[in-house]
Amino acid sequence: MTPNLTQRSLNRPNRRFKSKMAGLGNSSTFVGYLFVAPILILMGIWFYYPLVQSFIYSLQDISFLNPDAAQFVGFGNYAEIIKDADFWMAFGHSMTLTVVAVPLQAFIALVIAVNLNKVMHLKGMFRTLYYMPYITSTIAVTTVFMYLFMQHERIATKMLTWFGFPDVSWYANVTYALPFLMILTIWTYVGFYMVVYLGGLQTIPNDIYEAGRVDGANGWQQFWRLTVPMQKPVIMSGIINVMQLFDQPYALARNGSLGSPAGATSTIVTYFYSQAFNFNRSGYGSAAAFIIFAIIIVLSMLQKRFVREEI
Repeated sequence: MTPNLTQRSLNRPNRRFKSKMAGLGNSSTFVGYLFVAPILILMGIWFYYPLVQSFIYSLQDISFLNPDAAQFVGFGNYAEIIKDADFWMAFGHSMTLTVVAVPLQAFIALVIAVNLNKVMHLKGMFRTLYYMPYITSTIAVTTVFMYLFMQHERIATKMLTWFGFPDVSWYANVTYALPFLMILTIWTYVGFYMVVYLGGLQTIPNDIYEAGRVDGANGWQQFWRLTVPMQKPVIMSGIINVMQLFDQPYALARNGSLGSPAGATSTIVTYFYSQAFNFNRSGYGSAAAFIIFAIIIVLSMLQKRFVREEI
């Protein structure tokens, strides 16, 4: 009795494995795996392998110009970054952009979307016009904005002098370069989020607004209490996009030092790029990239928790 029971218990996992394999071959599960396999392979090649390789580089003092001379330094690169004042300046600029630009662009885009949603005719034309800045070349947009904010009575600077601002080239002034970058960023992304909000507004049932009107909610209360909470996932997504801002500061540099003038427009992404490619410190730059990756992961987790709790 005992040997037979032991033999049966040993054979049971074998039979279970065979039955699973048989079920896999005879069901649509196998077909599902076949469809998923190409994207998994591509993700492994283009995402997971570079991710692991970049982490290995971050533990080394390495340059792509001479990779054979790499030296293992452990977490030395990370420790050096934490002590680097330039990194904290770039991090501060990124956080300032996040705190100021994201709420402003979200509010402006949502107001435009709410009003455009009420338009009965030519809605497609207006939507396209608002979306154009997002698909226009970043270099072209930045160049035009630099011309508008140039010293000596250009259109934007002249209007701003009416409110007490000095007649200076904003993009070349240490004090006003970051506000200039904020204005440029908001103008670029407002159209994109407006289109996203407009799509979200069209999915909100009218019954919700009717119930709000029955309860005595006016237009502002409906907007603040009903529309904004339902669009919160899209509003929060702007945080991650701004934290990865690179194109606009790169265009502002005009083939000069990234973050010009005097680091006033540096962000954590331009900091990583400068270290890795301008100074050829590939290991140090990889460590900076992983710190950026960790910051974005933390922000994503906070976003997910905030949205889940509030909606």
